[in-house]
Amino acid sequence: MSAAPAPRYLARPLAAIGRPVLAGLASVGRMAIFTLTVISHLIRPPFYPREFAHAIMTIGWYSLPVVGLTALFTGGALALQIYDGSSRFSAEAAVPSIVAIGMARELGPVLGGLMVAARVASSIAAEIGTMKVTEQIDALVTLSTNPIKYLAVPRVLAATLTVPVLVAVGDSIGIMGGWLVGVNRLDFNSAAYLKNTIDFLEAADVASGIAKGAVFGFIIAMMGCFYGMSSGRGAQGVGKATKLAVVASSVLILGSNYLLTEVFFSG
Repeated sequence: MSAAPAPRYLARPLAAIGRPVLAGLASVGRMAIFTLTVISHLIRPPFYPREFAHAIMTIGWYSLPVVGLTALFTGGALALQIYDGSSRFSAEAAVPSIVAIGMARELGPVLGGLMVAARVASSIAAEIGTMKVTEQIDALVTLSTNPIKYLAVPRVLAATLTVPVLVAVGDSIGIMGGWLVGVNRLDFNSAAYLKNTIDFLEAADVASGIAKGAVFGFIIAMMGCFYGMSSGRGAQGVGKATKLAVVASSVLILGSNYLLTEVFFSG
């Protein structure tokens, strides 16, 4: 005997819950397939060096001012906060080392990644989404050009290579911001501040931040390309794709940052 159907008053709320869950799982599946497709094309010809060079400039060089300013002010604010907290325990001498370690391990990669996500993921999604709406992607297919090879691969590769460089530059600027505040505002001796920074900052701290930057760059470009190519028709579809690209990039950056921190420092 077949089971009796569920009462309608029970089926409606279950359906209301199930529809977004199934849609979310389908979106994750499409994202995973797209990611594997892009990775499979990274080492297969043809290559487009001109598109890659343009992506390097757009993602790396043009993002440097916003990443540098963010790191500078973050380093200065971090020095003030740590000094205020450590002064309660007469541990003011720890300010240089904590600023350097905090910037290299966490704040430099995470804040740099979020700023690049806000700027680059939205730009990539809007650009590719507009190309889809205006049927330029269909024109590429007509010309026997793989859109993933031409549009996604150069941007993903460029972001994966340039964001770690931005993180390294941001770490340096953030530490300099802490040094400026420490010397000019908190009356630290300049030579002692720099010596304390160098003595306590280890290569593993810097390397972990740079590795995080590579992962964050991959995520940023991947989300921009995925949502751009999944964009709906019209201006509303492009706007929604842009919003989703930034939100997904930011959430994945924060989640992967925790996982990478577990990998690097759980021992």
